[in-house]
Amino acid sequence: MPSISKSTKIPSVWTEDEIKKLLQAIDRNSPIGKRDYAMIVLACILGLRISDIKNLTFDNFNWEEKKLSIIQHKTKKPLTLPIPDAVGWAVIDYIKNGRPKYYESKFIFLKHMPPFDALSDESDLSGRIHFYMKKAKIPLNKNCHRGFHSLRHTSASMLLDAGVELPVITSILGHSSTDITSIYLKTDLDKLKECVLDLTFDDEYIDIR
Repeated sequence: MPSISKSTKIPSVWTEDEIKKLLQAIDRNSPIGKRDYAMIVLACILGLRISDIKNLTFDNFNWEEKKLSIIQHKTKKPLTLPIPDAVGWAVIDYIKNGRPKYYESKFIFLKHMPPFDALSDESDLSGRIHFYMKKAKIPLNKNCHRGFHSLRHTSASMLLDAGVELPVITSILGHSSTDITSIYLKTDLDKLKECVLDLTFDDEYIDIR
């Protein structure tokens, strides 16, 4: 059993309905909309950190094998993931129809104002998510984080809901151990209920579920 710290906060996650509304609010006919859509699906489907999404280059994508291979910015460890169709077509659509025609840069995602630099570490993209939340009429809650990292949390939570085993989720997220990934158990109340033990006091039996 992985250890879970009692003091660790419960990660902020999106509901499936909120994710659908967020993606539907993005104007995928505009270049910036194509960029934002591709970045968001990379976060909520593959669970990539925003630092790794910003650093993606053309060399990271093996389209023939449908694999994405990176060296994680935070851990410096290699990570290889399959590219689902929804992610692959979103990235291809941005590269072909949205990305500025600036071939001197190896980075996939660029700023859309000259000199078309790569997105820097200082670029705060949470504002883009809040912009689409407002369009989708998803309420902002000051007690519930709604940045790119919450999309990564949501990816892990949805995998857990789908019955994917914790070691597999650990591998997908690029965590070093299941102890780190186990925080997402706190987001799954149904799974937590299965862990609840019945209480007995002397001869009296109490089922608390």
